[in-house]
Amino acid sequence: MFQVLKNASRLGCSPSIYRQFHTTRRILQEFKDPYKILGVGKSSSPSEIKKAYYKLAKKYHPDINKEQGAGDKFHDLQNAYEILSDADKKRQYDQFGAAAFGQGGAGPGGAGEGFGGFSDFSGFGNFGGINFEDLFGAAFGGGGAGRSSRGSPFGSTMFREYRGDPIEVSYRMPFKDAVFGAKDVNLKFRALDPCGVCDGSGMKTGAKPQACPSCHGTGTTVHVRAGFQMATTCQQCGGEGTTTRPEDLCGSCHGEGVEWTKDKSVCVDLPQGLQDGDVVRVPGQGSYPDIAVPPEMKNSVRLRRGDVLVRIRVNKDPRFSIRDKWDIWFIQDIPITTAALGGTVQVPTVDDSHVRLRVQPGTQHDQVISIPNMGVPRVAGTRGSMKVQYKIQVKKPQSKAERCLWEALANITNDSNAKRTENLETTEKATEAATTNPDNPSALRRLESFISNTFKKIKGE
Repeated sequence: MFQVLKNASRLGCSPSIYRQFHTTRRILQEFKDPYKILGVGKSSSPSEIKKAYYKLAKKYHPDINKEQGAGDKFHDLQNAYEILSDADKKRQYDQFGAAAFGQGGAGPGGAGEGFGGFSDFSGFGNFGGINFEDLFGAAFGGGGAGRSSRGSPFGSTMFREYRGDPIEVSYRMPFKDAVFGAKDVNLKFRALDPCGVCDGSGMKTGAKPQACPSCHGTGTTVHVRAGFQMATTCQQCGGEGTTTRPEDLCGSCHGEGVEWTKDKSVCVDLPQGLQDGDVVRVPGQGSYPDIAVPPEMKNSVRLRRGDVLVRIRVNKDPRFSIRDKWDIWFIQDIPITTAALGGTVQVPTVDDSHVRLRVQPGTQHDQVISIPNMGVPRVAGTRGSMKVQYKIQVKKPQSKAERCLWEALANITNDSNAKRTENLETTEKATEAATTNPDNPSALRRLESFISNTFKKIKGE
C-alpha cells in the first residue's frame, strides 16, 4: 500500500533495474547526443525537458506518424529522455559523454547488455512506453496475446506511458501515533486532474489539431544559405507539426488538458515506527500527467497518476524519544544516595503503564538498562526495547547538617580534594579511627557521637 523512504533525496525518483534496458534493435547503433535530439540545452529544467519530449513524442509516435524513419526518431527520443530525465544519468553524461554508458557509446546500459538467457520478462513492467511483458512475450512465444501488431517489429503494439508529478503533503502526528501507527488518516491536498469539460484533450468537442501552416506538418522549416539547405525546428509549432486554433481550445483548461483540484483527499493507514522526517509514499494518488492527449492518440498513450509523498512531522514528547528505529529511550533522574546505596524507581512507559526497576548499588551516571519488548512494535509482532538512562543528581547542601554529613563522608572515603568548612578539626579526629579501622565498634561509636553532637549543636543555634 505504501513505502517508507528514509532519504529525502529520493523524492520524485523511481529507480528500477529495468531502466537500464531498451529495445534490442537500437542498442547497437551509434550513440546520439540527447540534448540535440530533444532540442534542449544543458541548463534546461526538468520541466522544460519533459515538455520538449512530450511534443516530439506525440509527433513521431508510430501509431500517429507513418512516415519512413519516424519509428527510429521515436526510439531516439526515448533514449534521450531516459538519460536527461534521470538526474544521475544526466550528470554522468554531462561529465563523461557517451563513454558514461558503455564502451563505444552503445546507448543506455552499454553494448554489452544483451537479452540472451531471459525467458520471463514479467518483472520488468513498463519502461520507456514499452510493455516488456508484451514486447518480449510476443518475440519469444510468451504472453502479450490479444494486442495488435501495428508498428512493432515483434508483433505487439508500442505505446507511451506518462506519469504525473508527485504531490508532497506534510502531516504532523503525536509521538504515540508515530510509535504505534495511525489508522484512517485523512490527507487533503491539491492535484492535477483531467479536465472535466474536454476529457483531457485540451480542445472543444469535435475540434481537431490543424497542420502547421508554417512547416505544413513536417515540424521543421528549411532555409537556404549560401547554396546549402538547413533544417531547423519549426518555431510556430515547436516541432509538433500541428497547431490548435485559439477558438478550438477548451474554454475550461485553455488547452492544457488538466486542471487543479483543490479538494483532493485520500485516507491512509500510517505504519508504526515513524520518525520525524520520514516520507511515506502512497502510490497512484498524486497528480495526473500535465499533457493534453488528442482523441486519436488515446489508444496509444497510457496516463498514470504520480504518487503522494507524506512527509512525517512528529511532535516531540517531553519524556520519550526513538533511537535506532525500534528502541524507545527514557531519562530517569536518581539522587546520588540512591545511585550509591541502590534502591527502586518507578518509570512510565509509552503504553501508559509503569514499570518498577531495581537500582543496583554503585550505579553510574549515564548508565543504561534495557527493558525488552517495551519498544516500537515491529511488523512480525515483536517489539524493540525500552532503554532507561540514569542521570545522577548532585545537589548543593541545603543546610549545615547536610554539609556536616558530606564532610564526614569525604573524610571516611579519604577524599582530600573536598572542601571542609564545618568543625574541621573535630571531624578529622572523629573520623580518623573509623577510616583506619572501619569495623572497630569503638571507632564507629565515636563517629556516631560526633554526628549526634553536631546535629544537637545545629539544632540549638
